[in-house]
Amino acid sequence: MKILCVIDSLCSGGAQRQLVELAIGFKGKEHDVSFLTYHYIPFFIPILEKNKIFITCIQEPNYLRRLFKIRNFIRKGKFDAVVSFLEAPNFICEVAGLPYRNWKLVVGERSADPEILKTIKLKMYRWFHVFADYLVANSYANLQLVRSINPLLPDKKCKVIYNTIDLNRWKPIPDFIFRRSSKLKLVVPARQTYRKNLIGLIDALSLLSEPERNKIKVDWYGDRVKESYVDGSISEVKRRIKIHGLDDIISIHPATHDIERIIQESDAVGLFSFYEGFPNVVCEGMACGKPVICSAVSDIPKILSYDKNLLCDPSEPDSIKQAIIYLINLSDIQLAQVGMRNSGIARELFDKEAIITRYLQLLNAF
Repeated sequence: MKILCVIDSLCSGGAQRQLVELAIGFKGKEHDVSFLTYHYIPFFIPILEKNKIFITCIQEPNYLRRLFKIRNFIRKGKFDAVVSFLEAPNFICEVAGLPYRNWKLVVGERSADPEILKTIKLKMYRWFHVFADYLVANSYANLQLVRSINPLLPDKKCKVIYNTIDLNRWKPIPDFIFRRSSKLKLVVPARQTYRKNLIGLIDALSLLSEPERNKIKVDWYGDRVKESYVDGSISEVKRRIKIHGLDDIISIHPATHDIERIIQESDAVGLFSFYEGFPNVVCEGMACGKPVICSAVSDIPKILSYDKNLLCDPSEPDSIKQAIIYLINLSDIQLAQVGMRNSGIARELFDKEAIITRYLQLLNAF
């Protein structure tokens, strides 16, 4: 089967990571797989090239011309199936299929952004899902949000498939020793955007007492994204770290291809977003046998319901602080028990082979 994967760019984002993993999985099943993007950001290009997956980038600044160029590319490509992720690529692929098409189209909703309830453009993107064969959301919360906008979507067209994790790669380190450096090492893999709530984490850390601060070290890994929002600039981040005396508590790093090792060598994984479709970092942290401290968003409260003390309200720094205090006061044995439980849940829900099979079944690839 000839499969085209479509997304805006190959930056270090979660949706990009998931579509790359699916493409590699399709390729491993001996399908002819290629990628189409329209912004050149090369973070995942080396991985795709290593797996001999061809990439086309149609860079066109004019939105209307971009739409028609991509439409022509897809219609002339003789593809058997198209898989797209994110709202704008989904819309382009759905338009490309009009007035008729000869390929299967699966579109993926990956972000439960509440803004889609407020703007006509974002609502329109979801209305066009009626022209896809299947809509796949990566959480039930995400699917519910989309269907609240487009109630015409039939049940048979709507699917929930959680993120895929290669459990042969993302796995616990045998005989891992927690707090190897005496402090609990918390890693947060997330881009530096407003919704990931770096400012909220900094404010929460500032509320810790001196003895509590001495128990934790936070490392945030993620690319800086240029966007304008209140109290979210990198200069504001640095200012707050400095005025609260947190230089020895939290460090900000760029995104890295070495994040697998970094997570495996950490004591816990964190994410404090205001909203998420379903975050890769939670899946990967769980698969590596780590305790996860996280915002109570998406399907996470259901999946991590066994210990709600590790969940927090991202809009309340005091709630984040309380979750951090609970985490740092867990004994090494308790940290290991939580991590082991998370690893078991990950094996059940995020197995790569099972998820790739589900996508291929939707594409009639068997």
